[in-house]
Amino acid sequence: MLTIAGVTKHFGDRRVLHDVGFTVGSGRLTGFVGGNGAGKTTTMRILLGVLQADAGTVSIDGTTVGPADRRRFGYMPEERGLYPKMPVAEQVTYLARLHGVDKRTAAERTAALLERLDLTQHADDAVEKLSLGNQQRVQVAAALAHDPEVLVLDEPFSGLDPMAVDTVLGVLRETAARGVPVLFSSHQLDVVERLCDDVVVIADGTIRAAGPQEDLRRAAGPAAWELLVDGDLAWLRTEPGVTVREFDGGYAVFEADDATAQAVLQRAVQHGTVGSFAPRVPRLSEVFREVVR
Repeated sequence: MLTIAGVTKHFGDRRVLHDVGFTVGSGRLTGFVGGNGAGKTTTMRILLGVLQADAGTVSIDGTTVGPADRRRFGYMPEERGLYPKMPVAEQVTYLARLHGVDKRTAAERTAALLERLDLTQHADDAVEKLSLGNQQRVQVAAALAHDPEVLVLDEPFSGLDPMAVDTVLGVLRETAARGVPVLFSSHQLDVVERLCDDVVVIADGTIRAAGPQEDLRRAAGPAAWELLVDGDLAWLRTEPGVTVREFDGGYAVFEADDATAQAVLQRAVQHGTVGSFAPRVPRLSEVFREVVR
């Protein structure tokens, strides 16, 4: 488990991080979300050792991380970090070798990663000849080339088309399934919602929310329910204890406690056929708006 605790950072008189703390569980995919300038990249650079924190610690399984430990990290920066004129396969192999991987293993891992990321056909192409989306996938391969024990990615889905997003999502899920803590930042909340076990929300350099995604979403607001019937739900507007959020003839989203919701369901059954009835969990975008405002 990767743990960031009490991290504070100033640039001159400007405080950019204040008492930042959260965990990235082993085998867990953790999304790190926040607006521009919220502190995501600074936090990631501190845990990678690129920047020094003014206060706080970064640890793995209770042991403070040092330079040798960070060799076990895989990191993908938001900005391009590749040699533009070097061929793709040669570059990924070279980066694995820099982490101490033997030549044969590095070549085998490179071939496997390029195949998994649909890049085999570009193995001999210079990086600068690739589309931005393919360059992004090469960066993911480079971060994974040495089989890291911790994986940190800054905006890994930037510039990817939907098919490429699905490919990278699959690779990250496979990596986490091996027990690797995976932390990535993204502005694409729909992708974070699809992928992540846990979510950390940062704003103005402070952590506003952190925990399992489902817990954060369920705690984001009052209980809401979706109801679809084959008739008219106009009667729902006057039902005691009910607040209607959305209404369209036989479809409604409403707020109510559990007992009231069950009473609504019973009345709906008396009025006709119920097509569907289920709790509505807030979207991650709703959670984000609620905690950062």
